[in-house]
Amino acid sequence: MKVIMHPPTIQSRRLWLTRFKNMSFLLAGAWFSPLTVFAKKEDAAIAIQAITGGTKINQGRVTLVIPPLVENGNLVVLKVSVQSPMTATDYVKAIHVIAEGNPLPNIFTAYLTPRSGSANITTRVRLADSQTVWAIAQMSNGSFWQGSAETLVTLSACTEAI
Repeated sequence: MKVIMHPPTIQSRRLWLTRFKNMSFLLAGAWFSPLTVFAKKEDAAIAIQAITGGTKINQGRVTLVIPPLVENGNLVVLKVSVQSPMTATDYVKAIHVIAEGNPLPNIFTAYLTPRSGSANITTRVRLADSQTVWAIAQMSNGSFWQGSAETLVTLSACTEAI
């Protein structure tokens, strides 16, 4: 028994699969475009609005310390301190840290109680790009206070391929 192969059919199937593969790469490239990965200042403003609910944010009482020049955005030391007596009637309820250039602007939130003793936080964060970072303190009386710092990142994080 002799098997007859039809070369035009096999070639057309291979051609179709090749075109499908190329189209998949094109669509994946458009979906993961760097323009869609980076956050915008508007995203940070929306995150701050969600935290405060439109309440006025006061300047002062919050000190944010971050290096002005960072070589690698993967491990950036960040220190936040809030001036508060931390008593049962006057204390810091939460500290929110927002970075305008990260894909997700709300980096972290730390919740505190009067038993925390002091409102000081030291941690490491990832920064995607050179940007302004804000620390917003939510007080027990419902007021919000903020401090900010700018940093220049030479090697970005958060957007690297894994």
